[in-house]
Order: sequence, then structure tokens, then C-alpha cells
Amino acid sequence: MEQLPATRELPSRRTVLSAAAVAGAVMAAWSSTAPAAAAVTRNKVYTVSGRNTGSSSVYPRSEFRGLWVASVVNIDWPSKAGLGVSAQQAELRSILDLAVSRNLNAVLLQVRPAADRMWRATLGEPWSRYLTGTQGKDPGYDPLAYAISEAHRRGLALHAWINPFRVAMDTSLSSLVADHPARKHPSWSFAYGGRRYYNPGIPAVRTYIRSVVVDLVKRYDVDGIHFDDYFYPYPVAGAGIPDGAAYAAYRGSWTTVARWRIDNINLFVRDTYNAIKAAKRRVVFGIGPFGIWRNRSSTPLGSATSGLESYTALYSDTRRWVRDGWVDYILPQLYWYQGYKPADYNVLVSWWAKQVSGTPVKLYTGEAAYKVGDATTAAWRDPNELRDHLAKGRSLAAVRGQAFYNTTAFRANKLNAIGILKARHYARPALPVPFTQLNATRPYTPVITKAVREGSGIRLTWLSSSNGEPIKHIAIWRWESTGPVVPYIQSTATNLRAVRRRTTAAQSWLDTGVVPGHTYWYMIQSISQTGTDSSRATAIFIRA
Repeated sequence: MEQLPATRELPSRRTVLSAAAVAGAVMAAWSSTAPAAAAVTRNKVYTVSGRNTGSSSVYPRSEFRGLWVASVVNIDWPSKAGLGVSAQQAELRSILDLAVSRNLNAVLLQVRPAADRMWRATLGEPWSRYLTGTQGKDPGYDPLAYAISEAHRRGLALHAWINPFRVAMDTSLSSLVADHPARKHPSWSFAYGGRRYYNPGIPAVRTYIRSVVVDLVKRYDVDGIHFDDYFYPYPVAGAGIPDGAAYAAYRGSWTTVARWRIDNINLFVRDTYNAIKAAKRRVVFGIGPFGIWRNRSSTPLGSATSGLESYTALYSDTRRWVRDGWVDYILPQLYWYQGYKPADYNVLVSWWAKQVSGTPVKLYTGEAAYKVGDATTAAWRDPNELRDHLAKGRSLAAVRGQAFYNTTAFRANKLNAIGILKARHYARPALPVPFTQLNATRPYTPVITKAVREGSGIRLTWLSSSNGEPIKHIAIWRWESTGPVVPYIQSTATNLRAVRRRTTAAQSWLDTGVVPGHTYWYMIQSISQTGTDSSRATAIFIRA
């Protein structure tokens, strides 16, 4: 059970605790009980256990805010193949800084675009050609390790985005490096629609790709593994998938190739989920599928749409993945506008919200930043279209966040659509969405030790325990107040000012947003890797 931080009388407004008192505070930090309601004393640290129960559609306490960073054919990063190490790293830092500036909290970085890799692996896949221009050539550093370090330094989650079955953007096996697994096992892949793909119907293929994922999870501090929408390839008119031999060999009791293909992907998703949890339970697994599962014309369970179905076209039973709990989050690509008759954005958001109901799976919406400003579509010439998408999501409790494709378009900010969206929906940072089903153990409460003037701002200092459930982040609230009563733990992000990664026991944050002479409450909590917060917070009432 968590032990409680002590409350202490602070000797002055400028110096809250002396060095000797800090040591005493930490010694006593886990033995005191929360104070009873009483007149508030300025510069005194309070332990808070009561919680607000309200919510806010404008400032949600927790929300996933992600940015897809595509590396295939150098869409987003690196901007071109062959850049030097320093240039690649500078571009990556710029992307992470962009995410922070827009109050996002996660980046989905494509590190396996086509059966290649952007990390130092122990398995046989080659370095990506999109790094150096030559497949298999060492880029001179570990891009994934660097991305994780820089993302975490900024308080961002890093999800390793993997395309599971694409082998190459052309059809030739000979274009791959000599020791590529697809060349060593020619029967593992097929050519289709000008591309080459691993065959999901071959059990050894599924096992191999899963081993790649598990190796990454075990050796890197990723927050999540993310698959995109490419399972079986998107259909090409007049072309059939050449998997007859695999069907004959591995069909089992299936009597149709379509049902067999669906089962192959189901097995792959289920077994990958279980393998990730066996390797590191706290690493989340999510998929960003095509936005339509099935149309209502195909099944009463489907959506009121008339577009391509992932179930029949891609053999992806996305609804089952949710209902059977084979993913931690689902991030359907809802790249249509509100009112689009074949696939109305609002209709699909509501449909997906119903699918996650009663499950632990979190629903995030995939947003088409790249379509903003499209001259051929009036809706995408409206700078408020994306803003209104988020308003729709915020109206449904099941929608827990968003991600934007792609980074290049998000940065371009056509029509100022992203600026408008931020002003309306992302004016405050948000805490990570909690996955208590992965681990609900609460981390220890951090203890405020100082709140002192520094220049025209206030530097807040705290201590956090290295015992118990590991602390991933520190959440910091601040609001102006006359301080008549000790506040509750905040249930919204209305007053959330910063979310800092926990690096050492003693940390601080400089608040430059205060007005000298005004009085404020500061409150802090700790957040675990699964988004679970400390059961208590500490707070201090000060004059700036």
C-alpha cells in the first residue's frame, strides 16, 4: 500500500524548505495522513486525497494525441535518403518539437516500412534504404534508440510503427540484399499490384514477423507497437492474390479462401498481442485499420456506409480484434469528411464508439491532415473541418484521442486548420490515457519541496520515490486562487500546465506564466507507464 507524504510548515515564501528540512521531509513523507479541512496556510505543502468528479469536453484530463511519422519512400522522415547522421537527427528533433508545440503527447514513428528496419536488430532484416539510400547500409547510429530518447526527454510517448507484411515497393526479389529473409525463403512472399508482400497464410511467415516485433519490444523502451492498415494488400482490379499453394498446404478445415485469409490475420493479430504481453506487459499494442469494417448492406452489425470493407477487401476482421481484446487500442483511419455519403465521418465515429463499448480497448480516431486544403472537395477547404471532427469525438465518451496523418501536412498547417484545432481543443496538455487493465498499481505520490521565485517566474521542485511502481511522468497543475480551502485532485486538464518525464528523484520546473503579486495553487501527481496516477497529490499555495 502507498505510504503518504508529510505536510510541512515552510519557513518563508521564497525558500520553502532548507536543505536540512528537505531530508526530514523525505524521511517523514510516507507516514503522515492527509490534513483535515482548515484555513489554508501559504507556503505549506498539503497532501490531497479527495478528487473532483467533473469532466470537461474542452480540457479532458487524459487524451491520446498522436502524430504519424511515415518513413516509407521518405514521406515524412528522413526527408530524403542519404542525409548525414546530424541532419537526420535534427529533422527528427524538429518533428518532436512540432508535436510538443501543438500539445500532442505521442509519436507513431514508422521504423519498419518494408521488411527492413531502423534499429539495431539481432535478427536478419536489413537496414532500411530510406535512411542511407542503400538497403543494408548502417546509418551510423541507432535511429529508434535516438528517437525514443529524444521523445521521452520531451515527455512524448514513442510507438514503433510497423508495416507487418510489405516486403518491397517493387516486385523483384533480386532488388533485396542477398541475405534478406525474403530472398532466403522465396516461397514466403508474392508479387501483387506492383509490390511484394509476405504471405500471411504461411505459418512460418507469421512466426517470423512476430519474432521481429518481440525482439524490438524486449530490447527497446518503446511505449507501444503500432500496425498500420496493410495486412493482405488492397485489391487491384482484375488481379488475384497468388496464394493458391499456401491455401492448399495450410487450409485446414476452411472451405473458402476468403475465410482462411481472415483467419490467418486473426491468428497473427491475436498471437502478436499475446507475444508482446509476454515480453513486456506494459507495452501497448494498437492497430490503425482502414475505417470501414463492413457496410450495413453486408451485415446488420456493419456501419451505415457503402465504401470498401476491410473485412472483405483486406481480410481484416477489425471488429473482432476489438471485441476479443486482441489490441489495446484501435485507431481507425477515418479519412473522410462530415456528411460524405459513402463514408460519413460522424457515422463511423459513432459506429466505432459502439464497438469498443464494454471492452477495455481504447478508441482513437485517425485524422486526415493531408486532405486539408484539397481543391476538389469543399469540405476540405473549410478550415474548421478537423476542428469539428474533434468536437464530434469529444461528444462521445468512448473516443479517447486522435492521431494525424501525416507529419508533413500537419506541419504545413494549411488554412491554419491545425492552429484552429489547437486553440479549440489542445490549448492545454493532456495526460496519457490510462490502461489499468495492463497494470493498475498506483505509483507513489511525489512530494513538493520548494516553490520559489526565479526571475519573473516560479520554480517548483519536488522529490519522487524510486520505490514501488515506476513513475513515468509528473503532472503539474497551477491556477490562480485566493486559497480559501485545500483543493481536490484535478479531474480535468483545465489547470494542467505541464507533463514532465520523471528522470531522477529530485526535479524541478520553471513556470514563467505567473503574475508577480498574485497567489496560486500548485499541485502535482505521478503517472505510471500505463497511465495510472498516484492515489494522492501534493499541493502548495504561494504568492508569486
